[in-house]
Formats: sequence, C-alpha cells, structure tokens
Amino acid sequence: MSTSPRFVVTGASGQLGRLVVAALARRIGSSAVAAVVRDPSRAASLFPAGVSIRKGDYEQPETLEAAFAGAERLLLISSNAVGARVPQHRNAIEAAKRAGVKRIAYTSLLHADVSKLGLAEEHRQTEALIAASGLDHSLLRNGWYTENYAASIPPALQHGAFIGSAGAGRISSASRQDYAEAAAVALIGDSAARVAHELAGDSSYSLTEFAAELSHQAGKPIPYVDMPEAEYRAALLGAGLPEGLAELIANSDAAAANGALFDESRTLSQLIGRPTTPFAATIAEALKAA
Repeated sequence: MSTSPRFVVTGASGQLGRLVVAALARRIGSSAVAAVVRDPSRAASLFPAGVSIRKGDYEQPETLEAAFAGAERLLLISSNAVGARVPQHRNAIEAAKRAGVKRIAYTSLLHADVSKLGLAEEHRQTEALIAASGLDHSLLRNGWYTENYAASIPPALQHGAFIGSAGAGRISSASRQDYAEAAAVALIGDSAARVAHELAGDSSYSLTEFAAELSHQAGKPIPYVDMPEAEYRAALLGAGLPEGLAELIANSDAAAANGALFDESRTLSQLIGRPTTPFAATIAEALKAA
C-alpha cells in the first residue's frame, strides 16, 4: 500500500497555506499531508511534525509534477503574482493531471463568475482551465479576509483616520483562519464532480462601522474618511505601496462600494461548523500586535 501523502497543498509557506496545512494535519494526520513550497530548506519550521515538504514552483512545471506525485487531492492556492497568475495556474493544473491527481480545490474569489473586482478575471480564467481539465474540482470562492483591513490599523492609529474608497458598501469578511478551515473541510469531504462554495463572513459591516469599532477598542476617535478611488490610490502610493498593489486595493474598495464583497449565504460557517470570526476579534488581535 502506498504511503504517499494523499493531500497536497501548493503555496503552503504563505499565510493561508500554513493554516490550511495545520488544519488538514489536525483532521487527517500529518502523514497524509504534503506541503509544496519553493524552498524546502527554509520551510521545516512552518508545518506540524510529520508533514512532507516538497519543492514546487509555479514557474517550473517539472517540479510540480514531482511534487504532486501520489496525491489524490490537491489544493491549488492562487499565486500572489497578480497579472501572471493564469499561466502559473495552468502549469499547476496540467502537472496535477499528469501526476494522476483526482480532485483539485482552488482558492478563487467570491462570486468570481460575476464579480466586478479587477482581481476576478484571472480567477475566472483559472476556473475555466480547471473545468477544461476534466478533473473533479471544488471552487473555494473566498470573500475578503478581515486581515486585509486590519493591515491598515497601524497607519490609521498613526494618522488618526481610517481611509478607503468603499463608501457605504457592506463587506462580509472573515478571518484567514476561517477560510483555511473551509479549504481543509472541502478538500477532504467534497465528493460531487463540481462544487462551488461562495465563502464569506456571517455578518457584514461598512468601513464606517469598522472604524467605529477600531475607535472603541483603541480608546480614541479614528473616523473613516471616504475618498474617490483615484485619490485613495494616490494616498496608497504616497504611503509607499507598489503601484500594482495600490491599484488592486483601491479598485477592490471601489467595487465593495457596489456590493462586490457582500454575501449573506453563510456557506462558510455551515462548512466549518461554527460561526465565522467577528471582525471585532480580528481588530483586537491587530491592536495587540500594533
């Protein structure tokens, strides 16, 4: 009988990947899990004991086929190379098929098929590649991570304002841990040939409400200041963000103003068997670290 790990996670050294590997190890045992990273020599301390660590690079297809060997199910965590994701994901999908993987789960975007987010197009193209592969698959259409907004807490504390371009749009975010647990559950349990999970937080908030909670916890007023998309993008560039990242954040906020990050299906909490993490809890964690 083969002793190869049955579940493989790509991009495993990233913030989401590490959490997914740990969640899988808790549920099915470390020996059934392999973590695929670009540099195994730097990854040993990132994962639970017993998890196999394999070298795999989205830009090097030959490493991917070897990394996926023997796996039954693969979690393809979307590349962080925005603008270059589709060819990288194609490499992974084709390597998975050659390696005999039976099912792919992919971390896509909330309502990717209709989303107005600039990020959505690469996810749509990847979903199409997965469908064309003929492999059984699970689409993990993740909403926003609350940590995406929590990352702006330190400058908000420094400058006395939380800035954005989301207007009164409501955001159904959840914690990265919530999405990681959902990925583990779906990778283990999904059985239909094609499953699409629209994943988002149980409750929603506006950025005005987010800033109000931040003000409450920080003990000082930090109002939300809404800006036109171009002005917000300029402010992000002025804060030192790379142009592509500033464009991505500003575009996402502007789309959120029109409902792109809102969902009330509660599919995520149903999948993980508990309520999603309240945004107030993520703010509290961010303040501890600030």
